[in-house]
Amino acid sequence: MEKMLIVVDPQMDFIEGGSLPVPGAQQAMNALAQYLLENGHQYACKVVTCDWHPHDHSSFQAQGGGWPLHCVQHTVGAAVYPPIADALYASDGPVEILTKGNEQGREEYSIFQNAASAKKIDELVKRFKIDYIEICGLAGDVCVLNTYDDACRIYGKQHVGVLQEFSPSLDGGAKLSSKLQEK
Repeated sequence: MEKMLIVVDPQMDFIEGGSLPVPGAQQAMNALAQYLLENGHQYACKVVTCDWHPHDHSSFQAQGGGWPLHCVQHTVGAAVYPPIADALYASDGPVEILTKGNEQGREEYSIFQNAASAKKIDELVKRFKIDYIEICGLAGDVCVLNTYDDACRIYGKQHVGVLQEFSPSLDGGAKLSSKLQEK
């Protein structure tokens, strides 16, 4: 079976000390980095998604949105958490970095809501003959959950899973656990 790993938004602003920290994110991302070093070879390819917002993005509170300023293009907060980047590139196989949320007036919680990124994922699925997609990252109840929902809709629920131990949530995991328990 050929597998793809999608690591959702492992960015500095979502780690403790960032502008929108997810509780337990640093511990979960450090554990994911170790997992990648030990198991990265199991994936035909690995995809990292990144929020890539303009400074005046509509989701920001200053623009009337619900979120604090985070993951602004070309800032330290938008950078991939270094242990994740190091582990991804130390493991075998290609790594693709894809962005979302890069249009001022459009929110994209799922990487599949960004047309260019969704097209690239589909190209990778076909090129590497991917049978199964595993998803993890930040935050479990927002972008991981939305990415999971879209991946299930596109590729079929039987071909998609979530690595919950590497997907801490703002809500403590309730929404993601509930979704994963649905038949």
